[in-house]
Amino acid sequence: MRTEDLIKALDADASSKAMPLGLAWWVAFGVAVTIAAVVFFMTIGPRPDIMPAMHTMRFMSKFVFTLTLAASAFALIRALSTPGAATKRAMAWMVAAPLLVAVAVILELFVVPEADWGRRLVGSNMMICMSFIPLIGIGPLAIFLGMLRYGAPTQPVLAGAVAGLLAGGLAATFYAAHCFDDSPLFVATWYTIAVAILTALGALGGRLFVRW
Repeated sequence: MRTEDLIKALDADASSKAMPLGLAWWVAFGVAVTIAAVVFFMTIGPRPDIMPAMHTMRFMSKFVFTLTLAASAFALIRALSTPGAATKRAMAWMVAAPLLVAVAVILELFVVPEADWGRRLVGSNMMICMSFIPLIGIGPLAIFLGMLRYGAPTQPVLAGAVAGLLAGGLAATFYAAHCFDDSPLFVATWYTIAVAILTALGALGGRLFVRW
């Protein structure tokens, strides 16, 4: 069978599902958000001073980063789960979150004395960050990997990795409400490592469970 015929067959199979794939992704995302919220509020919950913190730029900027990552990953994974769908534009949007973080880090280096760079990078919660972002994100990752099986991705490892990025962006959004370290230096380092853990798990899950 030619590659084009195989893609058409996979697309037809994905289109014949009981629930349209596009709608199924939104349902799955809602379930994933619910799971992440339950884990978050049953474990660490929001920081006590969250209301005053919401008036600071550094605190709110964390959500700009994490939500941008989640939104761009969601758009890409939906495209990757549909055979023959165009992915170039969605792939290009994946640079948005890293670019925003990079700009924030550069600004931080300009406004913060050099003597404080190390303290802001290390922060006070790096181990909690690297533990709880994967913990909050593992349930959503399982949901997203299940959705990839519901679809028909032609690049399962890549799709699994993007599922990890999506789960990481979602989990990091919840964790940001708890985290007392608001410096972009901390976010760029430890949030990235924590999300990378979920990305690696997603790629492995794509290889093991999403192959066709």
